[in-house]
Amino acid sequence: MSLLTLLPFIVLIGAMFLMTRSAKKKQQQAVEMRNQMQPGSGIRTIGGMYATVKEVNEDTVLVDAGPGVELLFAKNAIGAVLTDDEYNRIVHGIEHDLKSDTDIVPDDASSLTGSDDSAADAPADDKAVDLGKKDVADEPADEATEAKTDAEPKKTDGDSEAK
Repeated sequence: MSLLTLLPFIVLIGAMFLMTRSAKKKQQQAVEMRNQMQPGSGIRTIGGMYATVKEVNEDTVLVDAGPGVELLFAKNAIGAVLTDDEYNRIVHGIEHDLKSDTDIVPDDASSLTGSDDSAADAPADDKAVDLGKKDVADEPADEATEAKTDAEPKKTDGDSEAK
């Protein structure tokens, strides 16, 4: 057998090795993340529920999902351990403003178009803007269209005199 014949098999085996290696690495990171959970940290389960860790056992986690609501989850059911800022932003809606020196994007576009003084000093133009559309009533009717509409029977609302 030649090397050219074996090349596709070698590439396939190499790709499979790389995929399993990256999957194992992700799995190890997830296990480390779950092992770093401590009571008081915010979590998100794989089902999308946010809660606070109350107690960590070997295979289970007791979480506080609200006042008087304690739930027991398997450690594998924890999707992410969140930072305090991220948990407060998502659950309580509290924004932690670390970037107070940066520019803030305005809610409206009025500040982007120029200063307010220049808009107040400019004369108001009451002329209509021509967008290139014409009214149907302004255009002369085409003879072919008129002939077509005359040839078609007119529709009625169901009251016909021929019975």
